[in-house]
Amino acid sequence: MNVVPTAIPDIKIIEPHVFGDHRGYFIETWNAKRFSEHGIDAKFVQDNFSYSKQGTLRGLHYQVKQTQGKLMRVVHGEIYDVCVDIRRSSATFGKWIGVILSAENHRSLWVPPGIAHGFYVTSEAAAFEYKCTDFYAKEHERTLMWNDPALGIEWPLREGEAPLITEKDQHGEILLNAEIFP
Repeated sequence: MNVVPTAIPDIKIIEPHVFGDHRGYFIETWNAKRFSEHGIDAKFVQDNFSYSKQGTLRGLHYQVKQTQGKLMRVVHGEIYDVCVDIRRSSATFGKWIGVILSAENHRSLWVPPGIAHGFYVTSEAAAFEYKCTDFYAKEHERTLMWNDPALGIEWPLREGEAPLITEKDQHGEILLNAEIFP
């Protein structure tokens, strides 16, 4: 596998080797030994699957307790995945990155605890799966406002169309007022 650095060093893009022939292809999506060699020492306790139609925006989510590291990938379609560093002690605090994940590029994204995460579906639909290092805890979940002007996230929204978004995500906190990490 190839590990691609990002502007937020703890977040890593993983490009697996694709072994294909006339029948199809095979990729290894998780190997504890290989990932550990690249600084990803994760013990996963929960797998999640999300299916969304085009124009859906989910996030930016995080948990203030039972923090979750996530290993994410798209198995159908394409998304624009966004991560925001909300760790005050980090040199990249308040910075964000955006990465295209798709069934075509086979990329995975490692997002450590302390990062707010969301995505926007750019294809007709997308199936997104991810592994988590801790269990979901609704009482500890928080939402950072997806369009906080201070962050300046450049979402690739469809021209003239508002994103499909939940009530919860519409009322996220701006970074300045959000409960974040030391």
